[in-house]
Amino acid sequence: MSPRPRRSYDQYCSAARALDAVGDRWTLLIVRELLAGPRRYTDLHADLPGVSTDVLASRLKDMERDGLTTRRRLPPPGAAYVYELTVRGRGLLPVLEALGAWGSGELGERRPTDAVRAHWFALPLLRALREAGVAEGVVEVALEEGTFHLWADARAEEGGPVYGDGPAPGEPDARLVLDAVTCAALGRGEVGLREAVRGGRVEVTGDGTAAKALRED
Repeated sequence: MSPRPRRSYDQYCSAARALDAVGDRWTLLIVRELLAGPRRYTDLHADLPGVSTDVLASRLKDMERDGLTTRRRLPPPGAAYVYELTVRGRGLLPVLEALGAWGSGELGERRPTDAVRAHWFALPLLRALREAGVAEGVVEVALEEGTFHLWADARAEEGGPVYGDGPAPGEPDARLVLDAVTCAALGRGEVGLREAVRGGRVEVTGDGTAAKALRED
């Protein structure tokens, strides 16, 4: 499938130019998924419930054309194609964090039609960790919906992943156990992470710097 002719607002404005590249439906959510590192098309489709195969393929082509992603073939025995963010694409991390903070007030009671993936809480928790003074380390997070891990010191200009599905690759600096309701409250700023730990809403285990910092009074 060839990329569509690029549409433009034709406005000499940086916000309009940015929206020329990322304003289409699904584009920023694809970036959210690729912040976990290289992903296969089938993995992206599985974690973007509601997107059609045609639309996903079209968006990925557009993003590659606009310098947000690249596509490469894994060596054997994988031999599958994966998509990953470029430096320019990774620069959207603070944009997604700010957008998530702005939209956090919309996360009220979960609707029956709402899909959920555990790792969708990674970016709000990354912000909550920074606000709690945790600036480094790998943190493993267990929700009823699943387990994921994130790097508290992740930055857009660095090449590694921001988060990943499943348990941490190795011993994490902290393990957090909490529920989605508490995650949403942390994202809305209704409670701080340290306060949630003190109140028993978040269980912290581990002997790393991150765990010790979160358990401090």
